[in-house]
Amino acid sequence: LRLSIPLNLLYVIEKVAEHLDCSPTSREVAEYFDQHDKLRHLRQEFLFPKVAELPPSDLSLVNGSEECIYFVGNSLGLQPKNVKKYIDEEIEKWAKTGAHGHTMGSQPWAWAENNLEDLMAKLVGAKAEEVALMNGLTVNLHLLMLAFYQPTAKRHKILLEDKAFPSDHYAVESQIRLRGFDPSTSMLLLKPREGEDTLRTEDIVSTIEREGHSIAVVMLSGVQYYTGQLFNMEAITKAGQAQYVNSGAGGLAGAFVHEKHADTVKPALLGWWGHKLSTRFQMTNEMDLQPGVNGYRLSNQPVLLVCPLQASLEVRKLYNTC
Repeated sequence: LRLSIPLNLLYVIEKVAEHLDCSPTSREVAEYFDQHDKLRHLRQEFLFPKVAELPPSDLSLVNGSEECIYFVGNSLGLQPKNVKKYIDEEIEKWAKTGAHGHTMGSQPWAWAENNLEDLMAKLVGAKAEEVALMNGLTVNLHLLMLAFYQPTAKRHKILLEDKAFPSDHYAVESQIRLRGFDPSTSMLLLKPREGEDTLRTEDIVSTIEREGHSIAVVMLSGVQYYTGQLFNMEAITKAGQAQYVNSGAGGLAGAFVHEKHADTVKPALLGWWGHKLSTRFQMTNEMDLQPGVNGYRLSNQPVLLVCPLQASLEVRKLYNTC
């Protein structure tokens, strides 16, 4: 327990346990934090599975009617209550209007994901024109690395954490091989110190400073899926510049490209949805590429993937007003 919890949080847990005169791992401590959680009201925005509705377990016999305590956000988050409403609206529109649904209704399918980009931009602290909702995560990683990973004989390494999510790890491996390099020498893997479970920011920064002459790309997730560690992206980004995004499997992914690259770095792969909306449906087969990250789009997004993302981002908007 001590190895996986930051020291400041562990101190608070121990103080609460001392106040309640119980063990730091007791249910009383968890209930105390629940009762004093300023975001507690946001629980009402989600649907929690009941123990009895899940595969049988020892808990099913005594707590079948209770809601689950849900910890698997890195695989699939809880369903926001508005998901079914939004999906039902689109199913109904499809039934009544057919192909006209592409341009009709509150969420026209032809640009449904564009309506969410302002919410997503606020989530990651970016401008709306720097964010695109498209494809799956691994597809986006490949698209961005094809454009930004330009290895040379001296600068060819990609820096990532040792326990990166497998799809991230494999994407990096394949991009390195695609450019004629060897992952065993071009993948620079960050590992925690001996006896520790998370990466220290100073160790990440020092690695960038020490190996910067050979690093072509720094690729770290915002939150490490294996440990739950929140990376200090501001400090890591600054270190990188000195040298040179809860969904589920198959969910709609996002991509970010800073506005400074809007006119200087172009996508290596093109698709219809990268064409400007104003002329996209003229079908001229002459690419009128959108600037920045929007040019990396390949094809239209399934609206049924847009619906749950919309509901989730709206809950995040409620969080921002707290």
